[in-house]
Amino acid sequence: MTENYTALYDQHKIAGASFTDFGGWQMPLKYTSELAEHHAVRNAAGLFDLSHMGEVWVTGPDSGAFLDYALAGKLSAIAVGKAKYSLICDADGGIIDDLISYRRGEEKYLVVPNAGNAPTVAAALAERAANFDVAVEDASAETSLIAVQGPNAEAILLQLVPAGQHSLVTELKYYAAVEVGITFNGTVQNLLLARTGYTGEDGFEIYAPNEDAAGLWEALLDAGAAHGLIPAGLACRDSLRLEAGMPLYGNELSRRVNAYAAGLGPVVSLAKESDFVGKEALAALKAAGVGSTMGQKLVGLKGLGRRAARGHYPVLKDGTLVGEVTSGQPSPTLGYPVAMAYVDVEHSGIGTVLDVDLRGKAEPFEVVALPFYKRTK
Repeated sequence: MTENYTALYDQHKIAGASFTDFGGWQMPLKYTSELAEHHAVRNAAGLFDLSHMGEVWVTGPDSGAFLDYALAGKLSAIAVGKAKYSLICDADGGIIDDLISYRRGEEKYLVVPNAGNAPTVAAALAERAANFDVAVEDASAETSLIAVQGPNAEAILLQLVPAGQHSLVTELKYYAAVEVGITFNGTVQNLLLARTGYTGEDGFEIYAPNEDAAGLWEALLDAGAAHGLIPAGLACRDSLRLEAGMPLYGNELSRRVNAYAAGLGPVVSLAKESDFVGKEALAALKAAGVGSTMGQKLVGLKGLGRRAARGHYPVLKDGTLVGEVTSGQPSPTLGYPVAMAYVDVEHSGIGTVLDVDLRGKAEPFEVVALPFYKRTK
C-alpha cells in the first residue's frame, strides 16, 4: 500500500510521535501515552492531524439534487452553513462510506469522506454526476485538516480569532461551519471552521491549504499551552470515538453492512422524492425488518469483568455463536471494558447478558445503550 504523508509529518516527528499506517497514510499513533492523550481530550483539549481525510467539492446548479441522488440523506434540505452526516451506498445498500457534507452556498457543498475511502468516494461521486449540472473536484491532496477537541477547545480558538469575530465561534452550533479569521504566521487568514468531531467532546475542525498547516498547528499549540492542550494521535482517537459510540469504517461499517443493521436507519431518507443509489435495496431491507426483527444489529457491550474484548472476538449466548465484536478495549474514562458488536437481533435487547470468547475463556458482557459516554456540557 502506498504511504502518504501529511503536511504535518515533520511536526509529528519533532514531537516524538510513534507512527502507524492508516488507510495508506503514515499517521501519529501517539506522542507520549495514549491514556494521557485520551484524558487530555476529555478534561482539557487535544490537537489532532486529520489531513488523511478527504475533501471533495460539489458545485453547480444541480448540487443539491445531485447529492440527494448520490447519498442516502436529503442534502438539498440542509441550510447554507449547516452540515449533515450521511452515507454513500452501493446499489445493494452496502455502505461505501459514512461522511459529513457541509453546505457552503446555494450551489456549493463540501463532502468529507474517510481517509482510505476518499479516492473511492471521489470516483463514485464523479460517476454518479453524469446526468447532473455539477462539477466534482477532489481537493484532498492539497487540503489539511486540523482538529481541536475537548472542553477547552473554544477558549483556545478564541485566542487566535480577532475579537470582532469571536461571536462567529461562540455562536457556532454543532454540525455547522463558518469562515473565520485565524491568526498564525504573523497574519490573519480566513479558514473554514466546523464545529464537528469524532471524540464525544465539543471541538472544532479547521480546513487549511497544505502550505498553511504547519504554521496553524504551531499557533494552536502555543495558544493551548495554558489550557492543557497536547497533540493527540490515532490511538486515543479510537478510544474516544468508541466511548462515544461512533462507528469506524472498516470495523462497524463496510459494504457488507447496511444502514439498518448498523443502527443508522434515521440517516436514510426513503421519503425523499428523488431516487438515490441503493434506495430500492434499502427499502426492501427495512420492510423485511433487518436490524429490528431479523438478522443482526449493532449493539454496545459493557464488560462485567476486567478483561477487554477486541475486534473479531466471537460473541456467545449459552455457548452458541450469536455475533462478533467489531471494536473493543478498556474505557479510560469509565473504568471498565466497552465494545461494539453485531449480534443476532433476538439477543440484542438492553440488559441481555452475553459472553465474549476471549481467546478460549468466556467473559460476561451486558448489552447497553449507546453511547457509553456522553458529555454533560
